[in-house]
Amino acid sequence: MAKRPASNSANNPTITPGKISAQPRFHQSAREIQQFGTVTSMQPLQLDEPVRLEMTEQLNLLLADTMTLRDLYKKSHWQVSGPTFYQLHLLFDKHYNEQSELVDTIAERIQLLGGISIAMAHDVAETTRIPRPPKGREEVPVQLSRLLDAHQIIIENVRGLAELANKLGDPGTNDLAVSNVLRTNELQVWFVSEHLVNEPLVEASDRGEAVKKSA
Repeated sequence: MAKRPASNSANNPTITPGKISAQPRFHQSAREIQQFGTVTSMQPLQLDEPVRLEMTEQLNLLLADTMTLRDLYKKSHWQVSGPTFYQLHLLFDKHYNEQSELVDTIAERIQLLGGISIAMAHDVAETTRIPRPPKGREEVPVQLSRLLDAHQIIIENVRGLAELANKLGDPGTNDLAVSNVLRTNELQVWFVSEHLVNEPLVEASDRGEAVKKSA
């Protein structure tokens, strides 16, 4: 005689709620255990709750911007074209991976401070300070310029965050802002901006000499 298949309590009312069972329980829901924009209390971090609230709020803004820049690099990686396709295809993916590491670092700092890290795409889109790019493909100079503009927004705000963290006595967030985020973005700006220098590809030009004489 065939045995009746096991089912969860949603499909089988005879299973007592809370009873230990090997059957997975699907479609569960409950209230949030911590609301976004709050921090847990009594953290043994020697940082007052108002400081942690301010830091997690600012870090979430930085996180949203970093996630947006990360995805902008992946968009550029997929859509780049032209004579510099190969080198930029690889460079954009390298920078994407480096920004992905920053995303984890920033999010974990927020959680460490007792806050809630922003996570979902629609929340990021509502929060980021970086303008939304078009869905279509853009020329390489526009891609590069758009990436540099995004870096500028992050660098400007992360410098302010570093100063604020130092003022509020949070050296951990200050170190993250400077050692991780600022230095990574500064280095990436250098690599990207050098591709916008208008230099000849094959035949040397005397424009440089002309500039010297005019100076």
